Parts: sequence; structure tokens; C-alpha cells
Amino acid sequence: MLIGNVGADPEVRYLESQAKVARLRIATTESYTDRNGEKRENTEWHTVTCWRRLADLCEKYVKKGTQLYIEGRLQTREWSDQSGAKRYTTEIVADNVQLLGRRADNQAPAQSPYGHPATQQPSYGAPQQQGGYQPYQSAYQQVTPGPAPTVSSPSPEAFGGDGDDDLPF
Repeated sequence: MLIGNVGADPEVRYLESQAKVARLRIATTESYTDRNGEKRENTEWHTVTCWRRLADLCEKYVKKGTQLYIEGRLQTREWSDQSGAKRYTTEIVADNVQLLGRRADNQAPAQSPYGHPATQQPSYGAPQQQGGYQPYQSAYQQVTPGPAPTVSSPSPEAFGGDGDDDLPF
């Protein structure tokens, strides 16, 4: 899980298999006070890869400076460079991307991509069902609360006892 700011507009491309992929650079900053009492900041840069539907949504809504919440997994790749030396890179493959910050910062439309009013920043994750992507399903259902369940403690006899405990407390 990461919360950070996008350092440049997403790089979106298509693979030979027609799968869409978006690559983002996310900066995360850690603030701390050193031994001398001085405030320090440490910024780390992370490469995030978004596939298919997440890539579509990143292409439409994410730009340089956008603050994002990312959930995903680490993946390390290996390749050989032009001189034949082995190279490695570790990146985050996103499972969920959520836009953070104010709407003016993210340039989000007045309507979500699903036709619902955009009262909150959308969260884009893996499809919940085979039939398609439905991130707003639970947010727009009307729920009417029923009667509260009744909970009662069982009697000591229910556990085979006579009600007299030998416990000292």
C-alpha cells in the first residue's frame, strides 16, 4: 500500500496482445526528526504498473501531481542490457488505484465514468465479477436497517454445570 504523488503523466502503451498497460512514477515522502532535532524528509520513487482497465482509468484521470492511494504487489523483472549485463528492476503491479486529494487537483469530471454523481473520488480495482467492473455497486444501494438482533448469555446449565463455579474470581 502506498500513498504518493505522481511525478509525470502516465506512460500508456499497448502490447502485441492488445493489452493496455500504464506506467506511473510515484513519490512517497517520509518525514522524521534526526538526533540533532532537525526535521528531515526522505523521498522514494516507485514504479507502478497498471494493466487493462486500471490503465484506461489512469490514462483518463491521472496526471502529474495527482495524489494516489495504490494497493498492489511487488514484482521483480530481469533482463540483459545492450552490453549483455544482467539488469533487475522491482515495480509495483497495481490491484487497486484510488484518487486522493481535492477534485480540482485531479480534474475529475462531474459524472463518474459509470453515470453516477461523483460525490467521492472513485476507487478502481480488480473486477468484482466476471461480468464487469462495478466499483459503485455498494455505495449506491439503499439499505434499510432491520430490527437489532437479540443476544443473550447462555445459562450455566447449558454447559453442563449447576451454576456454582469453583473459579476464584
